[in-house]
Amino acid sequence: MLPIKSKYKIGKRLGPGVFEQLQTQKFALSEARSKNRREKRGRRGGSDYGRQLLEKQRLRFTYGLSERQLANYVKKATSAPEPSVFLHRALEMRADNIVYRAGLAPTRRAARQMVSHGHINVNDRRITVPSYTVRIGDVITVREASRAKTLFAQNDESEAGPAHPSWLTYDRALLRIEIKTEPMHTAGSGIDYATVFEFYSR
Repeated sequence: MLPIKSKYKIGKRLGPGVFEQLQTQKFALSEARSKNRREKRGRRGGSDYGRQLLEKQRLRFTYGLSERQLANYVKKATSAPEPSVFLHRALEMRADNIVYRAGLAPTRRAARQMVSHGHINVNDRRITVPSYTVRIGDVITVREASRAKTLFAQNDESEAGPAHPSWLTYDRALLRIEIKTEPMHTAGSGIDYATVFEFYSR
């Protein structure tokens, strides 16, 4: 696990979206001060390689992937009719990401632990692989034996949680997630996938 100081440095370079813990007002104010200092000093234009590397790292840290995992996803996506759409959907439909997106886990790291520790079922079957690909119509639930754990009990008792994407539904009382449609890739998704593909096409 990265120490918070390391996450802080990475967040300053790649943006706060890569770590949920940095999406705070305190970090935003610090980043604004740093940006002002950089503008006053003047900033040299980065190379194409630097721009591509930065975007690749932003994507990797956002989803918590290893270099090999991301490279494999990109390789599969390049043969698809719409590579950016394919890559976005492949990453969003990971089991750990679904658990995080629904609000069942506070961070993707916590979601990965939930899955790898065997607390999650997909269609009533226990899974332990965070990268497991979920499909439309699949139902994700917390295993009956895990529901009594403090983490899930607190989740169940919460009156409200973070907003989740429209392509899935989450029943907090039943700890039940259902995939309704595929996640849509839009220009405002936060990641420039075209730049990521440029990095891997070198």
